[in-house]
Amino acid sequence: MTKNEFLDALRKNLKGLPESELEERLNFYSEIIDDRMEEGLSEDEAVAAAGNVDEITAQIFKDVPFIKIAKEKIKPKRRLTGWEIALLTIGSPLWISLLVSALAGIFSVYVSLWAVIISLWSVFVSFIVSGVAVCIAGTVFAIFTNNAAGLFMIGSGLVLAGLSVFVFFGCKAATKGLIILTKKTALAVKKCFIKKEAAE
Repeated sequence: MTKNEFLDALRKNLKGLPESELEERLNFYSEIIDDRMEEGLSEDEAVAAAGNVDEITAQIFKDVPFIKIAKEKIKPKRRLTGWEIALLTIGSPLWISLLVSALAGIFSVYVSLWAVIISLWSVFVSFIVSGVAVCIAGTVFAIFTNNAAGLFMIGSGLVLAGLSVFVFFGCKAATKGLIILTKKTALAVKKCFIKKEAAE
């Protein structure tokens, strides 16, 4: 693949990014290829060393802040006419309330998911604290009053401590899963904005 073919493929994949961002990325990879060629690599080798176009594209989508894409998308491409401004103003009670309610719904679902994660971690902490407390109380009970009841309490405390290990791994997996889901959702929303802009 030649340098121009590489840059054309990259431009095509990144279509929809803000123009300044697109040019900055293309210039960056153009310079990388030029530097490699100055070091003695052939054009094909320099392009291959720059990396795979699809992988580069995926990384750039992750790196570009969503705010930058949203600003570019929201920025009008032309001046609004008088009747467009009037329609936006008249319709604002409807579309603003719908937008706010949609954002509130999304936010509440996200907060609810994190509330579940926090509850799971609370269960984990309560198992550990209860296990330790019951073991201590059982030991005191076994020494000073009833041996059988004290041993039963110690056994119960050890069971709680053992269960806390399983709960810990469950909490860790759930937290990691929600973080991954958050990242993938943010990337999907970002890609939707970029695709819409590219389609225009």
